[in-house]
Amino acid sequence: MTNETVLAKRDGRIGRLMLNRPKALNALDHAMIGAIAEALAAWRDDATIHAVVIESMGGRAFCAGGDIRAIRDLALAGDYRQIEAFFADEYALNQAIADYPKPYVALIDGICMGGGIGVSVHGQIRIVTEAALFAMPETAIGMFPDIGASYFLPRLPGALGMYLGLTGTRLNGADAVAAGLATHFVPRSRLAELSAALAADGIAPIAAFAAPLPPATWAARRAAIDRCFGVQTVGEIVKHLQAEDSDWARTTLAELQRMSPSAVYWSFEILRRGASRMLRECLTAELALTRHVTAHADFAEGVRALVIDKDRAPRWRPAQLADVNPADIAAMFG
Repeated sequence: MTNETVLAKRDGRIGRLMLNRPKALNALDHAMIGAIAEALAAWRDDATIHAVVIESMGGRAFCAGGDIRAIRDLALAGDYRQIEAFFADEYALNQAIADYPKPYVALIDGICMGGGIGVSVHGQIRIVTEAALFAMPETAIGMFPDIGASYFLPRLPGALGMYLGLTGTRLNGADAVAAGLATHFVPRSRLAELSAALAADGIAPIAAFAAPLPPATWAARRAAIDRCFGVQTVGEIVKHLQAEDSDWARTTLAELQRMSPSAVYWSFEILRRGASRMLRECLTAELALTRHVTAHADFAEGVRALVIDKDRAPRWRPAQLADVNPADIAAMFG
């Protein structure tokens, strides 16, 4: 079971998945999603496979997300059938990882965003290094935190998940463990040794490799995050940030105002609803929302500005948070 971009092989006691698209920062295309799903299905009932380990080639990124360039191209061509198939298969893979009956171990070194979090966070064991970098930056491209994020973000401490989901703020590896997105912190210098030990002995050696965590960089801001993002509306978030009177609040408000205003609103709504849903329900709701969002002008414009032309000057419609019509957002969830 292998293709050029996902190498799947038996390695001692484990099934090893290697993401191998380093020039694209291991971003997931549709074929990669299918290859991972095929390998997991083949190993599920194989008694010789005691665990599955997913890692990546290239050094810079574990997985920078989904192949949003391809999704934008499909949207511009009006091919929403293929867009639906992509997200349906990706979300089915997220659920399959969450339901997997064997230990599923992600070795996360480098950038881990969007779809990369989707193929790691739903597994039982998520190991990060000091070079790991986590983010859900979807509001910056006119999308929303998906891949089950409407399930796991609301379950992070306090209002941290809403803060991360709306602003795209990045967490380093140790911060991700403290937040609950990862489970173990292992120095990068020992990651190859750990990978070999997993093949030889299964998951038993992990505890011996885990290093103590430094203090979380977000911990000192936890109270302010909860005050500003643990509220009932986007408008209240803005008002609380304005009233906070701190450098963090001013920077955060400026960052929030750079995002797609519509995306901030629909992301807030799906995260709010996800707090009371199970993962499968969240993924179903996210798939429904993709149908509206990928047809919205802000999605194509956001990908253009941040990924294709990289001018970082998107022309959002509407341009300001205050101009978003709540009825338009409500209609997406009708």
